[in-house]
Amino acid sequence: MPTFNGVETPNGGSPDGPDQSKICPPPRRDSRDLPSLMLPSCYPITLKFMEVGYRVKYGNKNKGSNIKRILGHGPTSSDQIQERTILNEITGLASPGEILAILGPSGSGKSTLLNALAGRIQTNGFTGTILTNNKKPTKQIMKRTGFVTQDDLLYPHLTVRETLVFCSLLRLPKSLSKQEKTTVAESVISELGLTKCENTIIGNSFIRGVSGGERKRVSIAHEMLINPSLLILDEPTSGLDATAAYRLVLTLGSLAQKGKTIVTSMHQPSSRVYQMFDSVLVLSEGRCLYFGKGGEAMAYFESVGYSPSFPMNPADFLLDLANESKDEMTVELDGDGKRVRSGGSITKKTTSCGM
Repeated sequence: MPTFNGVETPNGGSPDGPDQSKICPPPRRDSRDLPSLMLPSCYPITLKFMEVGYRVKYGNKNKGSNIKRILGHGPTSSDQIQERTILNEITGLASPGEILAILGPSGSGKSTLLNALAGRIQTNGFTGTILTNNKKPTKQIMKRTGFVTQDDLLYPHLTVRETLVFCSLLRLPKSLSKQEKTTVAESVISELGLTKCENTIIGNSFIRGVSGGERKRVSIAHEMLINPSLLILDEPTSGLDATAAYRLVLTLGSLAQKGKTIVTSMHQPSSRVYQMFDSVLVLSEGRCLYFGKGGEAMAYFESVGYSPSFPMNPADFLLDLANESKDEMTVELDGDGKRVRSGGSITKKTTSCGM
């Protein structure tokens, strides 16, 4: 019976979708035909999330309550339970072969949303619906989902090759031999451009090792060993220069071209990196400012009265909008329509009610 990531699929089909045997034939045991991230995704996943919300409760202690309690003055308990909204009804869609970029300033809820999409939030404060191929996520789907965290968790004294071979021995199914697992690791090393540094140790802040871009690619390679259909990345370009970030997103683009679904958060992408995004979701304080095609974002905001005062990077403009506070931007409605007054790079524009 054919297997994928250790999951048995009768007649070579997916347990969560139609028969895929005609699209992707069952893999043979020849090491040359082992799963590879350069092969088309046999089990494409369409990710839908509708009205996703997340709220947390926390206690607020009054100042001086501890001292008053020690001295015997005042009530012994002054905790007040308050609720904070982290995500507020976020809706979006990520399709196979596309890159969905989540943009927003720090604290806007990007990491929380990615954790929710990856199934890592299972608390009472979570609301909304997340569907994969129009069904609720199952264990089989979760095994085909890769998640790259913002912080790299790698052993500093191991080389790149040792890290990935060790990971493949632990994560790949027992049906593969040790030699086959090693072959998969070597294939991932070659396809992610890590051949030149495969014998270099990872390193850390005290030990010299691989560069920042290579370190990020090693973290991605960790997840690519299982050939996921859905890959979620939390700010993979943080700490990288513009060129290294561009090369990393190029790698993500090549993965998307093979039918994989890529969902990633970006803090401040360059203009050429932004052009590689198929869809963009802009967050501000847990709310959605825009969701749609990346190339149509500027035209949309211009249609509602927001436009840059000079040509600039679309990502910078979107972050300026998300960062604008109530003191810096006011929106007034009058008989002529919407009038926007703002500082910075956003100009004043008036639109007619008839438009």
